[in-house]
Amino acid sequence: MAVKVELPKVSGGFIRYLVLGGVALFVTVFLWLTTTVSIAPDEFGIRQVYFGTGKGLQTDVFAPGTHLVIPGYERFHVFPRKLQILEFNDDRLQASAEADYAPSINIQTSEGYRVTVDVSVLYRIVDAYKLITSVGPGRLYVTALVLPRADQVLRQKLGDLNAEQFYAGALRRQKATEATALLTKELEPAGIQVWGVMVRHYSYDARYQDAIEQRKIQDQMVFKNRAEAIAASEEAEKNRVLAEGKATIDVEQQRGKSEVAKITAEYDLYSRKRVAEGDLLVELAKAESKRLENDALTTAGASNLVGLKMADALKNTQVIMVPTDGPAAMNPLNLEQMTREW
Repeated sequence: MAVKVELPKVSGGFIRYLVLGGVALFVTVFLWLTTTVSIAPDEFGIRQVYFGTGKGLQTDVFAPGTHLVIPGYERFHVFPRKLQILEFNDDRLQASAEADYAPSINIQTSEGYRVTVDVSVLYRIVDAYKLITSVGPGRLYVTALVLPRADQVLRQKLGDLNAEQFYAGALRRQKATEATALLTKELEPAGIQVWGVMVRHYSYDARYQDAIEQRKIQDQMVFKNRAEAIAASEEAEKNRVLAEGKATIDVEQQRGKSEVAKITAEYDLYSRKRVAEGDLLVELAKAESKRLENDALTTAGASNLVGLKMADALKNTQVIMVPTDGPAAMNPLNLEQMTREW
């Protein structure tokens, strides 16, 4: 089954209005692009008039914004305000993406060696009128001014260093500071302010690299031997101190042992002397006791004491056999007789 679709009819007047609107838009855009110029916030512009009484570059510096321009009569030259970088570097991968590039600087040292130096120069435009009147429009200030002057100044200042002095960071920074001052003096009249010069990297040719490595190895061997000699001397000094200390300890220990032996001998002598004195006193007391006892037995009444002792000795005796007749007859039960006999 076929379906018939009817398209709306477009009148000729509508097409005419559409074409006229497109032409008007095109003309408007064309006029806007050809009669205006936009200056970004980080830019400033210089106006140039091609003919008339005010012909030439105008001294007024135009601020950021959109400005009207008459095609064929005048034009604007726009310059950046921001900080710019000029990189002397053979490897762009190691440099800033927004920088201008130039080959690394090859410096011939006084010894005949070649040093390849990567340097960054930081600068900014501070007076666009001075710049355009000194150098010209566009990017001529980079190719015709900053690049050749910076290359010349860096070769001059860094060329004062010999190959060995490139290792000294303080000397490199000093020469970079001197290059900054000299480059400022040369670029300032053109309206350019130099912010700094930084030596980022340096490398020697293979011939000098081998020589410096060998020399560094020799220096390290000298330092190593010197350190080993100092270590050996310190070890000998340590051993001497230890030996002296050990000898002092041995002497003190021997002296201590002698003192202990002396004190022990004195103690033994004193102890034996006191023991002998005590034994003497004991024996004298015993002798005195015997003497007193003997004296007591020879005095009157001693027989009674003998009898008491005899009675005490016979206290537990069950049987006593003594002669009861004859000259030695004795009756132990007769205490009076016994005490009298004594």
